[in-house]
Amino acid sequence: MALPRTLGELKKSGYRSRSVKDEMRANLLGKLRAGERIFPGIIGYDETVVPQIINAILAKHNMILLGLRGQAKSRIIRQLVTLLDERIPIIEGSEINDDPLRPISAYGRRMIEEMGDETPIAWIERDARFVEKLATPDVTIADIIGDVDPIKAAKGGHVLSDELTIHYGLLPRANRGIFAINELPDLAGKIQVGLFNIMQEGDVQIKGYPVRLPLDVMMVFSANPEDYTARGKIITPLKDRIGAEIMTHYPKELQQAIEITRQEAWTDRDGIEGEIIIPDFIREIVEQIAFEARDDQRIDKRSGVSQRMPITVMESVVSNAERRALLTGEERISARIADIYAAIPSMTGKMELEYEGEQVGATKIAKDLIKRAAGEIFEGYFVGIDFTKTVQWFDQGGTLRLSDTASAEECLLLIEEVPELIETALVPFDFKRDDVALTVAACEFALEGLYAHNKISRNEEGGYAAATKARKDRRGMIYEDLTGTGRYS
Repeated sequence: MALPRTLGELKKSGYRSRSVKDEMRANLLGKLRAGERIFPGIIGYDETVVPQIINAILAKHNMILLGLRGQAKSRIIRQLVTLLDERIPIIEGSEINDDPLRPISAYGRRMIEEMGDETPIAWIERDARFVEKLATPDVTIADIIGDVDPIKAAKGGHVLSDELTIHYGLLPRANRGIFAINELPDLAGKIQVGLFNIMQEGDVQIKGYPVRLPLDVMMVFSANPEDYTARGKIITPLKDRIGAEIMTHYPKELQQAIEITRQEAWTDRDGIEGEIIIPDFIREIVEQIAFEARDDQRIDKRSGVSQRMPITVMESVVSNAERRALLTGEERISARIADIYAAIPSMTGKMELEYEGEQVGATKIAKDLIKRAAGEIFEGYFVGIDFTKTVQWFDQGGTLRLSDTASAEECLLLIEEVPELIETALVPFDFKRDDVALTVAACEFALEGLYAHNKISRNEEGGYAAATKARKDRRGMIYEDLTGTGRYS
């Protein structure tokens, strides 16, 4: 069916305009009745954040999402577009998406006065009705609201106080749509004043000229709670006009975190002939690293540890396994503990350290996190399993180094020298010893778990040896082991 192209055709079609909040409410109700997932790809918020957002939209409230970095705030905001109609009519040429039945700009009113039912109509898609701005201290009123354009005045023969001389900013251009501001506290106070003026009274002053703009906008903001004091704050009148304040959070359960990383991380690689396998225990250790980091006193909790950390770590783990496949020519490669250590550069930049952490260093903390994470996951797999003979072999002077570039066959030859390691390491798993890649990965996991529980030691080069020095508890702040001593280099 052809869409109406003039105001007269639009009226005959029976079109009825509605506010953007009514539109979003109606479409949300339709999705809820149909049992559709409101925010596909958003994991772990079904019982917490999503119901609050639904309530805010049903109440036709503007909202703000408060949370630390890497908690999917921006993704949620962008998915709100799916609650808009597929397309809506505007007066053709309108900069602020004038409703043909209720124009608010001088341009829209003049077009209808001059052309009546022959006023041309254009249709805009839902994606064009979403405007997003990252707040920075240098954002101006002209950027958000607009400014007088002398060139428009000169070309049109208008006085500067004429509304037709205004060059509209981002907010008016979001009329009949969604306007989102990320990191709201970074916005200067006077800009925030302009926002709540528009939200509440629908008017604003541009270069001293009062302009009445009863905008129809759904306003959504995001902020990091740290920013309230660290870089700025949300002024009280604006905060008072935001209907819903919704707190986001990191995944509360390991399996939720694994599902997020599985969804987001680029692990299906092309360009190599071999198959890269990621065992479940490797996925669990990578996620546990983030959980441990968020609980570490040396890492700034106000800044948080983004969910992007395990995603990038997992991608780096796969990349190191991919590199090993290219070096060894193996057709079946399994990600291993050594690959997680090789992914340390993907961790260090995602941790804001406290003073004590700065003294230790990000790399040392990353290694501690891997150790602790491996220990936690080890307990879940090997509880009650006896590694006595393996530990005794190390106590009697045995050493073992599994290079991250060595093939699985080479590693297996070394592992076979350790009494009962293979047999014991395979107990929790359903694969057989002839699956060399996974067998080596399981044995290395077991060794890392023994290291985490202070049964053996590990040096900088990834070599495992006897635990000959006293250590503090593995959750403590200091780890006195062979790392960095060079004794087993």
